[in-house]
Formats: sequence, C-alpha cells, structure tokens
Amino acid sequence: MKTTYKLIFALIFIFSIGCDRFSDLNSDPSDLTEPDLRFSMTKAIEQMYDNDYTIWFYNNFQYIHPWIQVGTMQGGNAGDFNQMGPDAEQNIYAKLFPQTMDIRYRIDEMEEGTKETYQALRAMTFPIQIAPALTNTDNTGSLTYTEAGLAPYTNPPLLTPVVDNQETLFTTWLAELDEAIEGLTADNQFSMSSQDAIYGGDYTKWAKYCNLLKLRIAARLVTQNRTKALSIVEEVANSSVGYMDELNDDFIYRRNVKYFGTGNGMWIGYAGRNLVDFLLENKDPRVRFIFDKNDFNGEVVQAFIDAGKDLPPYIEPLVKYDTGGNFAGWEGDGEPWVRYHGAPVSPDATLDPANDIYFNQSATNQIENKSYDALSLYSEKLTRTSYRFTYPTKPGGRVIELRDNEPPHNVVLGSAAETNLYFAEFKLLGANLPKSAQEYLNWGVELSVKRADKLAENQQMPYYNGDPVYTNEIDADAAATKLRDGEIAELLSHSAYDLSIDALEKVYIQQYINFMNTPNDLWTLVRRSGIPKKGSAYLPWENFTLSDQDVSVPRRFVVDTPTEDDLNFANKKASIDEQGFTSGTNSPSVLESERLWFDENNPAYGAGPNN
Repeated sequence: MKTTYKLIFALIFIFSIGCDRFSDLNSDPSDLTEPDLRFSMTKAIEQMYDNDYTIWFYNNFQYIHPWIQVGTMQGGNAGDFNQMGPDAEQNIYAKLFPQTMDIRYRIDEMEEGTKETYQALRAMTFPIQIAPALTNTDNTGSLTYTEAGLAPYTNPPLLTPVVDNQETLFTTWLAELDEAIEGLTADNQFSMSSQDAIYGGDYTKWAKYCNLLKLRIAARLVTQNRTKALSIVEEVANSSVGYMDELNDDFIYRRNVKYFGTGNGMWIGYAGRNLVDFLLENKDPRVRFIFDKNDFNGEVVQAFIDAGKDLPPYIEPLVKYDTGGNFAGWEGDGEPWVRYHGAPVSPDATLDPANDIYFNQSATNQIENKSYDALSLYSEKLTRTSYRFTYPTKPGGRVIELRDNEPPHNVVLGSAAETNLYFAEFKLLGANLPKSAQEYLNWGVELSVKRADKLAENQQMPYYNGDPVYTNEIDADAAATKLRDGEIAELLSHSAYDLSIDALEKVYIQQYINFMNTPNDLWTLVRRSGIPKKGSAYLPWENFTLSDQDVSVPRRFVVDTPTEDDLNFANKKASIDEQGFTSGTNSPSVLESERLWFDENNPAYGAGPNN
C-alpha cells in the first residue's frame, strides 16, 4: 500500500474525531494540559520507525542489499534477483501525521503568551515527519506532503491533496527545517524532559538533527543543483546551533523498553565477497559489527579433520596444523578475523557448479547430520534482539546457547559520523568548510566505528565478549568481537583511508560502510556516487551477469497505478506522468531507466563518481 493511505487517513480521522473516545482531540487546545502534548509527541516519535519487519524482510534483504552488493538473496542471487515482488513502506499518513498535525494545530490555537512557550515542541514535528518521508521519496519519488493530513483542519475537508514532486519536497523540507531550528532554539520553552525518548528534552540536539537532515537533502541535490547543495552544507557548518559532531549527538531510536526489533526471523543472504575482503584487508572492526561469524571455529575445524572431510578451500589455508595434522590455531590475523567470508554476487556465479563451496553448503559442509555455514550473514541482531543463538559445536558436542538476553533494540537514525563524512565529501566538491577533507574523514570513520561497537554491545551480539566454544580462556578472549584499543588508529593508517589519491571514491566507500545499518540511505548513496566502482583498487563492483550478459538492476521501486475510482486519481495520475514513469511494472530495465528526479544525472551502477 502506498499513497492510497492518504485518503484513507483523511476519512478515518474525520470520523474518529467525532467519537466519544477521541473527545480529547475535540477539546479547546487552550484548555488542554501540558502533559497531553508531551504524550502526543512521544507517540509521534514512536511512529518515526514503523513497519520495520516487512521493510527489512522485503525491501532491504530481497532488493536493496542484493542490488548494491552488500550481500545476496538467501542462498545466492538467482537469475530473478532483480525482479521486484512485494514491497513495503512506512505509512506516515496513517499513524504519524495524525500526531504531528494535531500537535501543530493545538499549539497554533493556543492563546498568545502560552503559544510562544510551545514553539520548540511544534518545531520537533518537522524533523519527525521529514525523516521517514525522505526515505519514502527515495524509493518512489513524488509524495503527498504539503497538503497531506489537512482534511480535519479544512472546510470543506481537503480530500484531493496535491502530490508534490521531489524538487518541491526538498525545497519545502529545507524551509521547514530552518523554521524548526528557529523554534528549537527559542527561549523559555516548555520541557519534554523524559517524554523525549531520543534526547531527553534537549532541543539543541534536535536542532543539530535538523541540520543533518539538511545535509541529506544537499547530498541528493549534488547532481541537480550543485550550487544549492554547497550552500546548504556551508550553512550547516556555520550554524549557530552547531551540528552533530560527537557520539552523544547521535539520533538513537528506542521505541520503548520492551521493543526488541522486528520479532520475526528474516531471509538473510550471504555477505558480498568484495565488501568483506575490503574490510578484512584493512582490518576494519566494523566487519565484526555488521556481519556474523561463520561456523568454523577451532572445534568445528577439528571435527572436519577427524571425519576426513575437506574444509572449504577459502578456510583451509587459514588453519594451522600440528605435526599430527590436527588443529593448532590460525594462520595470519587469527580470530576473530578468520571467521568472516563473503560470496560472489553475480547470478552466473551462483549457477556455476564450481561455486557449490558457497551456494551448496548443506552438501559440501556436512558431518553426520549437521551442516556448517562457512560464510557470513548480515547480523540479525541489528534487526531484532529477542532471538536465541546457538554456537556451532562438533556433532554430538555441547549445546551452548546465548539466551535470555533481550536488550531493548536500538536503531541509529542519524549520526555524527554521517555528518562528518558528508563534510568530507563536500569539502572535496568545493564547499568552503573550516577543516580539511582528511580531518572530516578521519573523525567520521572513528565515530562510525565507535557507534557500531556501541550498537553491537547494546544488541548483545554473539561473540561480543568472547567465544564460549573455546575452552582455553585466552583463545575465547581473542575471539571476542568488541572494539580493541588501537584498532581505529591502525585502520586509519591504511592507504584506503589516505585522501591524497582517489579521494572522493574513498570518502564514498566510508559512507557506504557507515550506512550498513540504514539500507535506504545506503541505496541512495550507491545511486548518487557510482560506488562500488568497477575495476576499483579498493572496493570493486562485481558485474551482474546472467549467461554472460549484463542484467538490469532497478534504481527505484514500483509505482502503483491509481484507479479512476480513487478520489485523488487526477493528482496521482498527473504526478506519474510528470515523473515520466511507467506505473505498475516491475520490469528491471524500466525501473533502471526511469529514474527519480534526484537520480536523473547520477552515474550508472559501478561507474564511479562523475563529480
């Protein structure tokens, strides 16, 4: 379901405000007590991140991750990996807009003298709306926004809201964010206090978050209006309220203390080989916070040796043997690095029998009645925290579980790392900023690693504090995935982080890694940057081929075809025509060639930056 929700919400809301159980919404706003608005705002914040199960299940794991080479579909990318089936979006009109619009209405109707003390609260409604709306437009383009949710506040009710194109949306949002920053920095404001689940009532941090949203819009304007994009970035860098520049500025979403993420299991594919290899080559700790270890610990390796079973060819060279041919430890960097492996992502690679070592592991990696996975998957703990994890052991061996660890689920919806990596990019593009691109990059990477580590700790990822399968305490501690002293300094010493050559590509690669927990931002980055790049010396794009022929990969989602019985048919049809879209089709070639407005001048997949 997509834009049809707008009309449904309008009708439902008009009906609901006449019901007795919604009588508080009909009260004179000047008579309402302060806690009512606090609780309404808490609900609005809660609705910033919604429908997460279907978005992760379909959009992220079936489409975005495979299309941009973070990983494969479950079991590998088959010939139809570029075909869209069901998809999902956050319906901001059904749950979010009723909260934000009602808050604004009630504040605007307050008496003079009272109204002024609620401007910060009113201002919060803008970033709360804009952040998820930006995600939606990244997928399908034009949205109803400027006239959305106005039916309860107009006479006659506005039931045919205009569908705004992306250029209008970006212009509108920039103006609203500037208005929000003004309201958030006003004096003598009513306090949200603990009802603000993000920043505890610190309006300055909300203002900094507004500045991050402005940077996101600037990034989407790079190839459509470079001058405007540079101007936005310079405004943010010199903003009187500052910008997100330290870990405690990060926008960490927590729905409530009993929110554990999506709840249901996912169909998660294998990690992309080129990405894992890049992370391992540079000893980037984030490989341990993005992906799960494989099953081949020392005990499992010894079980393969005892059974006379060949180890996977990408694991065997990492094994150190004693004189008797038994497992004696690891070569090279050892644990935990040796436990991460990715797979090729091209459909031709999936269909090649030589790659059964990746895609037919139930046959190649089985001992007795037990199969072992030699590859890494995207960590499910990043989507939900309430599932039980069983550590791999030999057949008939111990049962070791990570259970009864259900920490509240945290989601990073904006970070200081993202801010600084944007600054590094725009410094290279010509923005007048006070620091060098290298300084912004270094700080952005450091923040990114630290945030990923803190997220892994909060989600209580398996192996974070050690590996209980190893009976030797030293080995168990060495296998821990937590961040170690000196790792960030070592990471930044590698040539892949030195901006003296191939600077823009290197910055985009770091944005790519930083966005691993927010796939929609990641997809937008890939579309606008052309990264990963074909033939790259750092992180190369793997050509998608089927029967040795290049295949099309979508650059937008399917846009539904409105029907004439839809009251807002005319506006929806006009919007589709304006964008030049063929609606209702999931043809990969159409979804690749008919681009969103922000994407019209961007490089092709794998082409590298055209800036």
